[in-house]
Amino acid sequence: MNSTKIRQDRRDRRRIGIRKRVIGTPQRPRLAVYRSLKQIYGQIIDDLSGRTLASASSRQAKLPTGGNCAAAAEVGKLLAQRAAEAGIQQVCFDRSGFRYHGRVKALADAARKAGLQF
Repeated sequence: MNSTKIRQDRRDRRRIGIRKRVIGTPQRPRLAVYRSLKQIYGQIIDDLSGRTLASASSRQAKLPTGGNCAAAAEVGKLLAQRAAEAGIQQVCFDRSGFRYHGRVKALADAARKAGLQF
């Protein structure tokens, strides 16, 4: 079996386990992070209505490179600004099976510093 497939299956299993516990409500939506090799994306989602309330990505931020911690921090700041515009102060963090390390941690720290509480 391909090692990439095994790695993806393990991440999917972790993601499903996290999603059993982390549910976004209108009062406290879910901040979901997706990290690809070149970009990073963040969405604030109300799971009860199935709507995305705010989103940001390294592609939207017009950064020269989206695959580093500095870009992730910019995306976290941008996401926190958009959340404030939508009237959201508190979120629950969904790391989507990724380790809380590196770019995922940089995005979360920048969002916290910009005013989001989680």
